[in-house]
Amino acid sequence: MGSARTVPRRSPEPTVEVLRDFGGPPPSAPRRRPSLLVPLVVGAGVAVALGVYGRTHTPTGIAVNVAGFSSPLTVKVWLGTGAAFFAVIQLITALSMWGRLGGFSPSWAGPAHRWSGRIAFLLTVPVAVHCLYALGFADYDTRTLLHSLLGCFFFGVFATKMLTLPKRGLAGWVLPVIGGTVFVALIGIFLTSSVWYFTTFGFQL
Repeated sequence: MGSARTVPRRSPEPTVEVLRDFGGPPPSAPRRRPSLLVPLVVGAGVAVALGVYGRTHTPTGIAVNVAGFSSPLTVKVWLGTGAAFFAVIQLITALSMWGRLGGFSPSWAGPAHRWSGRIAFLLTVPVAVHCLYALGFADYDTRTLLHSLLGCFFFGVFATKMLTLPKRGLAGWVLPVIGGTVFVALIGIFLTSSVWYFTTFGFQL
């Protein structure tokens, strides 16, 4: 009789634990979120620098004037009103883009969001120049102190937003929170300046 042949048994496939023990490929590590440290530090620096300048600079009483307006103050008031108007447009278009307005999400919401934000910011620049150069950091009552603080804070958080926008992989809440903070600061400035002026002196150019 012929001798029986022995069939070799196949060894079991190596498990994940075995591969790990012998230097196999580790499981993929979770992606790290981009850091917000630099945007936050820069934004804080901008806010503090504006406050320091406004405090140490000697107010000149006049900085920005436009023909057709009765005074530099009314120029500031109406430019601030325009900035608040375009800020509201940006808020509405942002809510539309994020699907917070039901089915209202037109194709023009994106461009309108970007351009309304740009116009709102450009309108705030001469207002800031007038406040810092002509009036300085005012704190002689609660309204003026709050207005000065909000003005410095607005430009600080705006700088933070601009440095955050190019970053990819951010948590979903980051941009809405920063953008919402910019909006709240600007509306606070509007309430403590333009609205106060209109309710105190009436509507005038």
